[in-house]
Amino acid sequence: MVFDTSHYCIVSSNILGSCYGTTGPAAVNPTTGNPYGAAFPAITFEDIVRAQHLLLQSLGVRRLVAVAGNSIGGFQTFQWAVTFPDFMKGVIAMATGPKDLFDTGAGIPDLIGTLSEDPNWNDGDYYAQGGVVDALTALRVNTLKSYGFEDKLETGPDQPAPEFVILETAGDWAREFDAHSLVSLMHAWADFNVEDEFHKVRAKVFYVLCDTDELFPASVGQLVMSKFKSAGVDATYLEVKSRLGHYATTEEPEKWTREVEEFLRNLTVH
Repeated sequence: MVFDTSHYCIVSSNILGSCYGTTGPAAVNPTTGNPYGAAFPAITFEDIVRAQHLLLQSLGVRRLVAVAGNSIGGFQTFQWAVTFPDFMKGVIAMATGPKDLFDTGAGIPDLIGTLSEDPNWNDGDYYAQGGVVDALTALRVNTLKSYGFEDKLETGPDQPAPEFVILETAGDWAREFDAHSLVSLMHAWADFNVEDEFHKVRAKVFYVLCDTDELFPASVGQLVMSKFKSAGVDATYLEVKSRLGHYATTEEPEKWTREVEEFLRNLTVH
């Protein structure tokens, strides 16, 4: 087990802007008594990480062995490395990158357009309408397919049809997620770029990508590693082979855990 709770104290928090506990668009604005909604202030990944840093300070934590994250969590690991370079010995970034690779900002108007087609949209004030579940479900179905979710499903006569599983999975997510949080975090994603700040990094880096991940292609791995080297960063790169694409690092941990366990051991003995 990489993150063994009998050996490490693990701190994991929801991120600023989301809707699972930390303040986000669905949270009540104390000034109006209503959810912030579209009026929620713009945030960045630096804001997200600074909020996490404040949490750790409130818990009395002064230094970490490592910060680890997958996908958008990986954005946070890179942001930690440049914003609080001396706060941890190492960072572990998986299925991610140090910047937005796909011009995400260009897709935000389309995202809002799709959300606004939901009959409950109500000019973005949908909280009393029960949310925009239909629109979020359709968006999540497309996202799951783009991540290669179908490839991880078991097939056979006794298994439900993949389309049914995808629809059910998307619907479960859509019923609990907030559309304005999605928009807010997409804006943060679009603005994310710490590649020119590698010179600030002091922690050792372990970077993991999958050869079939279309969201964060392995083709960027060597380019990022080259920039790490130019900045004098002590970085290790691992490319895993899997048909599961973006899900490989979470669904097949055995393909990277041995190397990361060794990475963590080296951090704790030096």
